[in-house]
Amino acid sequence: MSAATEVLFIGGRSGVGKSSVGYEVHAQLSAAGVRHCLIEGDFLDMAAYPPMDSRGLAERNLAAMWANYRALGCRRMIYINTASVVADVVESLAAAMGDHPVAAGILLTCTGPASVTTTAAQVALTASGRRRSVP
Repeated sequence: MSAATEVLFIGGRSGVGKSSVGYEVHAQLSAAGVRHCLIEGDFLDMAAYPPMDSRGLAERNLAAMWANYRALGCRRMIYINTASVVADVVESLAAAMGDHPVAAGILLTCTGPASVTTTAAQVALTASGRRRSVP
């Protein structure tokens, strides 16, 4: 039986620090030797070929990327996108992964270097299994 898949969705308005938190979590998990991938979801459905219906494009691209990461042995994903913590978006993205991931979401609402560093450190500890929950 393969290890459970886990995905961390990081969402929030523009400029709140989603990418900074995601990159910091990535750095800390990498330093701890935790195999994972980081995906910036904003780019999965960016296309300019009108008239084009891009519904479902992000999900199809995520499915393709996740299949490649899974083939490399990844079982954890950090996914960054403005709306990625909205319930129906989480459901759609998790379904696209195709392997019934355990999903957690973080909605960032504060800005500033201290909030980004603190949030990232807490999330990384939780994701690495060294901490059970993020306060």
